[in-house]
Amino acid sequence: MPQQRKIILGVAASDAHAVANHLIAHALRGIGYTVVNLGTCTPVAEFAQACREHPDAEAVVIGSLNGHAHEDLRDLPAAKAAGTIHCPVALGGNLSVGSRKDPSALDRLYRLGVDRIVADPTELPAVLDELRAAHAAVYAAAGAAEPAAEPVLVAS
Repeated sequence: MPQQRKIILGVAASDAHAVANHLIAHALRGIGYTVVNLGTCTPVAEFAQACREHPDAEAVVIGSLNGHAHEDLRDLPAAKAAGTIHCPVALGGNLSVGSRKDPSALDRLYRLGVDRIVADPTELPAVLDELRAAHAAVYAAAGAAEPAAEPVLVAS
């Protein structure tokens, strides 16, 4: 039986918008994902803790509707560098403040360590497939096996 794919989902630290979060969790569960939903107002440290608790997670998906994603994700580079967030990060929502959107805001988010920005939530399953394939390719290019989704017990 194939293992169910798992993602970690949450809303950025300063953001209490819950409706889209629940709709995305429901939609992903409906197509077979296990969703670890951290809910709203989730700091990077909580995403990192969830990654430690769920080493088989293939992606972290973060929503931000209040436009403060850049500030909320300021600790992301350190978490990725330390390996506490070990999988790709996808971000979606309203990612900057104001009615005029500055394209450099997206570049700043990529520089923080966001792997993909999702403009339309209906694209998320395809984005997750792409991230999974890219992540596997990185391990293959390095000549290393991906971390086991579940611990492997060896009898002595």
